[in-house]
Amino acid sequence: MKESVVADFVGRVHTADLGSDDPVTGRILLSQRRLVIATDGTKTTVPLADVFDVAVGTVPGDLQSFFNDSVTVAYDGNDRRRTALIEGESDDMEQFTRLLFKALLRNVTVTVRHPAKVGGRVTDATDHTASVTLSPGAIGFTNCPEPFRVTLSTVIDYERTDRTLAGTKRPALVFRHVPDTQTVTSIATVPDARTLNVLGRYLKLEYDEAMDDLDSFDPTEEQLEVLVSIYSAGGEANIAEIVTGDVTQTSMVLDQLREAELVVDGDTGAALTRKGQMIVTSYLESVNA
Repeated sequence: MKESVVADFVGRVHTADLGSDDPVTGRILLSQRRLVIATDGTKTTVPLADVFDVAVGTVPGDLQSFFNDSVTVAYDGNDRRRTALIEGESDDMEQFTRLLFKALLRNVTVTVRHPAKVGGRVTDATDHTASVTLSPGAIGFTNCPEPFRVTLSTVIDYERTDRTLAGTKRPALVFRHVPDTQTVTSIATVPDARTLNVLGRYLKLEYDEAMDDLDSFDPTEEQLEVLVSIYSAGGEANIAEIVTGDVTQTSMVLDQLREAELVVDGDTGAALTRKGQMIVTSYLESVNA
């Protein structure tokens, strides 16, 4: 590789070039332009321009028994779509994942509207072009009138959609995050489906892990009612806005939710935490499905 290497480590790999279903030990090298996977008998070179998706921790069914801490890279190769699976030590994979996303989103320009909403209120924010910058656990939108940074651990919801800008329909990502106690909605309109895939995957890196943590919590009907009431009030509400029956009972439910780290005390009352926001979002999606 003539260009400088940003990641170089040994792990377990599987590519179409192996001609076998079993993973083998291989050397993984990453530059700003390509990914190279070398084994004793094969060398797979993946130009980053051909990568259209990256899945962290998700492995195709026939290979699930072989891989744990893994990254799957999907790319266009020789007129067909292929995948390369990579597994390594936790520290190596964490660094590789961050550097891979950083290389894939290098020099990407998007159109952002931020904040599009604060709580349930639509703002008068306008669209601006911005550069995407990545840092550990965060994504930044810079080179715009009001640069902003989103911590991945605050992302509670996102959806893919289309927007029409300058007469052209383009893919967009609408994502909601909780930087403090209020939910903020931001919109990033991207140039193509590939960028949408990669940007969406990066934004959800910590979202999926948080959702797995929430699977162990099964809220009661009363707890859900209180959470939805706070959500409907914009993410923060005093007890007078929450009470649907007995004040004492509502106070007890709020204490339970505080203990479960689903609500905290905000400036004007009980405020949903990121986990609380995610539970409500998941519940409302199931109701509206």
